[in-house]
Amino acid sequence: MAVERIDPSNCSVGRALAVIGERWTLLIVREALDGAARFDDFRQRLGIARNLLTTRLDTLVQAGIMERIPYRVLGARLRHEYRLTPRGQDLRPVLVALLQWGDTYLADPEGPSVIVRHHPEGTGASCGARVHLSLECGAGHRDLTPTELRRTPGPAAHLLPSSADGV
Repeated sequence: MAVERIDPSNCSVGRALAVIGERWTLLIVREALDGAARFDDFRQRLGIARNLLTTRLDTLVQAGIMERIPYRVLGARLRHEYRLTPRGQDLRPVLVALLQWGDTYLADPEGPSVIVRHHPEGTGASCGARVHLSLECGAGHRDLTPTELRRTPGPAAHLLPSSADGV
């Protein structure tokens, strides 16, 4: 049977991984989501080398995931805080999905080290429910399983010639 192949050179997964696919990058985003903003905050929380942190922060700023905001402590030189942009905030479900996968397959025998709970915006209180991600299609079908998903060509797809062996 001939299989239609989508050219992998025009792939949003590949483009996303080019920006956020390095281990430290997502850990920096995780810490920013938890309130870290200053260079030394990230260094202390992550134990990352200065040169790596500088490079990763530069990548995140260039990609529009974080923005640099200048500040100055009295008597000190100008420094920058790093704040997530809306594009960066939108990575929260990606991190929750990774956490959920890690909790399922890699957690300590005692259980996960972190539990994400629902905190309705503006209330300041938690409803206490544990958060889990699920897949839903545009028609409203919920809790789709991985075997129910298929990649299909989108409007910018470049198709490769069909092959009989599915490769």
